[in-house]
Amino acid sequence: MSSVRPLPPFAGPAPASLDRWLLSAVARRVGAGRLRYALGPHAVGAAEPVATVRFADRRALLGLLREPEVAFGDSYADGRIEIEGDLLAAVEDASRAYEGRRPGLWSWLSLVARHRPARARENVHKHYDLGNAFYAEWLDRALVYTCAYFEAPGQSLEDAQEAKLDLVCRKLALQPGERVFEAGCGWGGLALHMARRYGVRVTACNLSREQVAFARARARAEGLDAAVEFREADYREVEGTYDAFVSVGMLEHVGRRSYPELARVIDRCLPKGCGRGLLHFIGRDRPRPLNAWIRRRIFPGAYPPTLDEVVGGVLRPAGVVVADVENLRRHYALTLDHWRRRYERAVAAGRVGFDERFRRAWRLYLAGSEAAFATGWLELFQVVFTRRGDDSLPWTRAAFYADGPR
Repeated sequence: MSSVRPLPPFAGPAPASLDRWLLSAVARRVGAGRLRYALGPHAVGAAEPVATVRFADRRALLGLLREPEVAFGDSYADGRIEIEGDLLAAVEDASRAYEGRRPGLWSWLSLVARHRPARARENVHKHYDLGNAFYAEWLDRALVYTCAYFEAPGQSLEDAQEAKLDLVCRKLALQPGERVFEAGCGWGGLALHMARRYGVRVTACNLSREQVAFARARARAEGLDAAVEFREADYREVEGTYDAFVSVGMLEHVGRRSYPELARVIDRCLPKGCGRGLLHFIGRDRPRPLNAWIRRRIFPGAYPPTLDEVVGGVLRPAGVVVADVENLRRHYALTLDHWRRRYERAVAAGRVGFDERFRRAWRLYLAGSEAAFATGWLELFQVVFTRRGDDSLPWTRAAFYADGPR
């Protein structure tokens, strides 16, 4: 009985033509743009590149031919791909070159899963429960982990995040004594700001145990624990009727198949005939899955929806109508620039724990996210909505940009 012996793996030096062929294939697969791809002494791509992508071995090259997004992220985190030059410029150029490519079948199939509470809790835990000390190294003092609002490009991150919180409150036209439900409250920055500055009572929910504990401690320290209730709960578990509904940075984690559940929550929370709300979320200009590597390794289960998907899947079924839409894409690119620079300083100072693979993965995640917003690959929408016929919002948008409470 004869047997077929498998071919041995590549070992030792291969013919130069093979290396150049593999590099050329990767350049075609990913998109050459202004990048140069190199393995050993061989290189292909731009003559004057913004950066050079250097591969440590042929296995890293072959991975990019099979599944570029995941393989690039994993190989970079493992140190088997290095970026010689500006990492941000490299990922920006790759984003532009790769934009027209169609996502693989598995990327689309990942969107059909329903985000039931147990799965949602697991997804939140993987990203947000990495330790408050880790996030405190590169976020602002209030630990606001969403897009800031820069009234001028030179504004500090702390001031821009406070400006964002105030912008949300003004868009909601909050009045003293009103009740607000916040779905997904992070470390509590917005809920505490609403109570402290606008005199409203807030019920806020979150699935992250560490974030809720931090928010409760802040509320007690500020004497606001009677005005703000932080619940470690899924947004679908909260009952009651409120004057306003707000969600900042949670919709991306809801999942398309769970939009009807979110719609029912909004409809249940707002009184019939009145009430308003705001959704602040990362989105796209056309349906497309999030980067596969970020979805698998950093933000499990995340999906950035289009405006059409949000209006048709969430707002219309909730019985509300759109009152205002604003795109803060450039503000998020600038926010990420602040985060990335602070993160790099913290890493250089030895203040970021975890192992080298984790630190490299988060460096790539922050740079890749900044590049996605800078190139328009991702958008940041704020959508204000009301019950049909509700006239409680300001007559003009000028009130959105006034100082302080109305």
